[in-house]
Amino acid sequence: MSATAPLPTPTPQQRKTPLVIFHRFIPTARLPQRADRSAAGSLPTRAFRYCEPATSASGYGYYVFPPVGFSLQWDGHDVMWTWDGAADWFPLKSALFPAFQPVFDAVAPKEIREFAPPFVSALQEPGLVQVWTGLVARTAPGWSLLVRAPANLQRRGAYESFEGIIETDRWFGPLITNLRLTKTDVPIDFRPDFPLLQVQPLPRHAYEDATLNNYELVPDLEQLTPEDWDDYYDTVVRPHVQEVRPRGQYATAARKRRAAETGGDSKE
Repeated sequence: MSATAPLPTPTPQQRKTPLVIFHRFIPTARLPQRADRSAAGSLPTRAFRYCEPATSASGYGYYVFPPVGFSLQWDGHDVMWTWDGAADWFPLKSALFPAFQPVFDAVAPKEIREFAPPFVSALQEPGLVQVWTGLVARTAPGWSLLVRAPANLQRRGAYESFEGIIETDRWFGPLITNLRLTKTDVPIDFRPDFPLLQVQPLPRHAYEDATLNNYELVPDLEQLTPEDWDDYYDTVVRPHVQEVRPRGQYATAARKRRAAETGGDSKE
């Protein structure tokens, strides 16, 4: 199998180009923000201090919020919905964001008016709902967005988020997500101050077949090389046989390596 080419070093001009641009269509929607390494303060203190894999995953990308507080309820067949300020529950087929159509039509070119994206729609499959974040995203050339549930952030168990990769350098459309409702006959609430999604930039070559097919398997323990055993010793054994064992050695090493690569301060 052919080797995978390394990522090219960005030029100074590329560094000035934003990796992601979020366009807010719904004026009242909360703006996205960098994802938090503490998972919005929900990671246990020990994990936040010493578990670099968890904090790196938590902080990778951007939080995206619902543009309004709303609730869904599914009876196993039909979906009802309501939103902050609504007087009642309503059957859900496909609904625009409340009072957004005239706002959209007042700004959009004539040929685009009346084509505002729906805010929430019940899909034909039972219990599946599509939600628009009120945003459209554009990424730098060659980059896509992985749209997923917020990493390591505990949420209610009444729904699941589908994951999807959108080629947002080529596709300028609504930033949406699909949800699978998993409980019936109970209101499922979505708060405008709690992340609905985490979007994570990906270089497109990272998930292309040519890249992902470039792997190999070592099926037997006897096939490990001396170098493999040396690395295993350094990773697993050495911390246990040290007379003084510092906590969070992996986190410390990863942060120092990252600081060296970026020219920053590891603060360790």
